[in-house]
Amino acid sequence: MALRTILASILFLTLHIAQAQDLKVMSYNIKYDNVNDTVNNWNDRKSDMVRLTKHYSPEFIGMQEVVFNQLTYLDDALENYNYIGVGRDDGKKKGEFSPILFNSKKFKVLQSNTFWLSPTPDKISVGWDAAMERICTYGLFENIENKEKLWVFNTHFDHIGTEAREKSAALIIEKIKEINSDAIPVVLTGDLNLAPETKPIQFLKKEMIDGREASLSTFYGPTGTFNGFDHSRILDHRIDYIFVQGFKVQNYIHIDDRMENNKHISDHLPVMAILKK
Repeated sequence: MALRTILASILFLTLHIAQAQDLKVMSYNIKYDNVNDTVNNWNDRKSDMVRLTKHYSPEFIGMQEVVFNQLTYLDDALENYNYIGVGRDDGKKKGEFSPILFNSKKFKVLQSNTFWLSPTPDKISVGWDAAMERICTYGLFENIENKEKLWVFNTHFDHIGTEAREKSAALIIEKIKEINSDAIPVVLTGDLNLAPETKPIQFLKKEMIDGREASLSTFYGPTGTFNGFDHSRILDHRIDYIFVQGFKVQNYIHIDDRMENNKHISDHLPVMAILKK
């Protein structure tokens, strides 16, 4: 074999190995299935959401506003994925989930749980001045190939309660410190219903790394993540985030992919980070 061919083969293998070690994580508020949505109905959006997910093929997706029929549809349509999570209304199937979808061909769940964002996190409850129940689902995952572990937390903060959002951020950090005694890398995804300059986000940035700010590559996409299903809206309202501990952030993207008719797939853009240890 010629030296040039050998070198080319080595380069290809090196790049392939490097890419295989990258970890793609997505946060995505998919907008709950509201039967009163006539213009942006779930049934008109769901197949495009599946196509988007398969195209980017993240290893983990922290979703928000997911009701059970949406979850079962996605679970069936995304063949390589499984999920963890429960409904916030009854700890089973009722109400919105904040599920974590994961590539079950690459990762297995070692443990998982959900807690409520309230002073009584182990009970179904509404916290502080929140308008409704809010939850955080988390899991410890192991890479099937190399046995490396990571924690993934996914949440959806209240849209009304100022105190609830502050206390929710503090509670999640408290839980991470309590659970992660072995200093395993951590990812936190979520629709936090907060702009970057707000107190809870600034608190989270002191405790974890804001993926967008830490990206080694130039950030790509609109500044904001909330679109309200308005295709002409200026996208400058950022409320969806990926925070990390123990990872380098290779890329950070706000994905503005749309349906063929130029409508948004959800009223939030998916956020994706490509991570490396």
